[in-house]
Amino acid sequence: MSAAITRAEVEAVYPRVANAVAQALARDPAEVSLNSRLFADLEAESIDLLDIVFRLEREFKIQIPRGRIIEDARGDLSEAEFENNGVLTAAGLARLRDYLSEVPADNFRPRMNIADVPTLFTVETMCKMVVRAMRAAGA
Repeated sequence: MSAAITRAEVEAVYPRVANAVAQALARDPAEVSLNSRLFADLEAESIDLLDIVFRLEREFKIQIPRGRIIEDARGDLSEAEFENNGVLTAAGLARLRDYLSEVPADNFRPRMNIADVPTLFTVETMCKMVVRAMRAAGA
């Protein structure tokens, strides 16, 4: 597993990430904070997530592969160990909670559907996604 993302790395990309999120959601940038939840706080919809990712890719000149968060969170767990019929297993939920450490623990629900994972994402999640993509690109 790669080195942990530092607070300095997150803060370095945050202003540009917050701006991209604000533009995609037609929000004032002042409404967007590091711990803002995209869906619950900023009222994003699934299609908005695609727009945000597109804007981040363009802004940072990176590629953010779809499904990467799930894939990275799963790590060395087999697909069956991670989820069963679209529902996260206890082990899968624990891995996801560790991987999305910026998300408050009470946002994770037992028997969570894998399709609901994006509803957990915060602006910080997007910052970490950018940092990981920049590392992968060698930037």
